[in-house]
Formats: sequence, structure tokens, C-alpha cells
Amino acid sequence: MAAVAPSRELRRFMEFGRKIVGIGRNYREHAAELGNPVPKSPLIFMKPPSCYLQEGGKIQLPPGCEQLHHEVELGVVIGKTGVAISESNAMDHVGGYALVLDMTARDIQSKAKKLGYPWTFAKGFDTALPISKFIPKAEIPEPDNVHLWLKVDGKLKQDGNTRDLIFKIPYLISYISQTMTLEEGDLILTGTPEGVSAVKPGQTIVCGLGDQIEMTFPVVL
Repeated sequence: MAAVAPSRELRRFMEFGRKIVGIGRNYREHAAELGNPVPKSPLIFMKPPSCYLQEGGKIQLPPGCEQLHHEVELGVVIGKTGVAISESNAMDHVGGYALVLDMTARDIQSKAKKLGYPWTFAKGFDTALPISKFIPKAEIPEPDNVHLWLKVDGKLKQDGNTRDLIFKIPYLISYISQTMTLEEGDLILTGTPEGVSAVKPGQTIVCGLGDQIEMTFPVVL
């Protein structure tokens, strides 16, 4: 199916995008720090758009969570609808980017994994996706060389670069689109580098994309 030209203002993608596709264990060091094997193909999970949290909001612990982890990532905003997209054409479907925090209720996730259940509540709770404003595609000319960093109460916790992604952005777009149509306004979470750790109410997360963009979110009960 041919790509469909953008028809809406992508800066408002959080208002009309219908899905958020997450990629797990896409940095070798992150997989290792959690004792997980490195995947041979992308590990896919979903987050609902209801978990978006824009700047000025507060990250809330979900019910029953005692171990909430931060995961700073580069998000890819789809700008043109397409299915069965080739790797060679994949970047034509990128409309822009966003800095994101894939907040994860790690204890809830671990219990679900042991039981063979989905991770839905661990990844999709309200406020589970703090996010920056839309970043136009032209402002990140090298998405495979983006510095990601995160501090908790001023202490550096994560310091990585998208050049270390196991599965690169064109491959991810192609891979996902073989099974589900990627639509204008959808968001792909590309994975987090090592250094994830638990945060508690009263702490503050500051994260950034190099020195280009920075955002701050407090954690509350």
C-alpha cells in the first residue's frame, strides 16, 4: 500500500495518534543489567495513548507498585501512514521525534512475566509516558547518533547513545509495519540504554536529548 501524505499538524500527534509501540531490550547493556537475553528480533509491547504525560504534569505510582523504574528513550513520530514498509523507504515515514520516559512498574512486570501474563499494567498505567514537545525531523538529522541522559535528584543515572541500538530505526519501522499498519501520529519507543533504577515519591527526574532538549518531572504518590 502506498504511503499516505500527512494530513494533520504532527506537533499535535498526542491528540490523534492511535497507538504507541514500544521496543524492549534494544540496548545490550540494558538487557544484561536486568538479566535478560539479547533478543534476536525486536521485542514488541504496547502502551495506550492515555498514558501520555506532558511537561508540567507529575509521574504517579500505579496501584500496587513498589518499584517504579525510569527509562529514557528517543521516540519516533510517524508522519505518513504505511504498511509493509521497506527499510530503504522507512525514514520517509518519519515525521519527527520526541524525548520520552517509558516508566515501568518493574515489580508488577516481573510478577506478570513469571506467570506468563502480558505486561499491560506495568507499562500502560496513567502517567506512564512523560514526553517532550514534538521535535521536527530536520532538528535531528542523525537519529542514529543521539545522546540520551537522565538524572534523579541531580545524580546521573543513564548516559547512552542511539548508535548502540541493536535494531535501528529503519529496521524497526519496517518490522512493525509488516504486521500492523503504522499510522500518522503513531509513536515508536526505540528502547532505553543501561542505568535504569527505581524512583520514589518526592524525587525529581530530569532527562535530555544532548543539550538540545531537557525536561523535568516530579514523582508523586
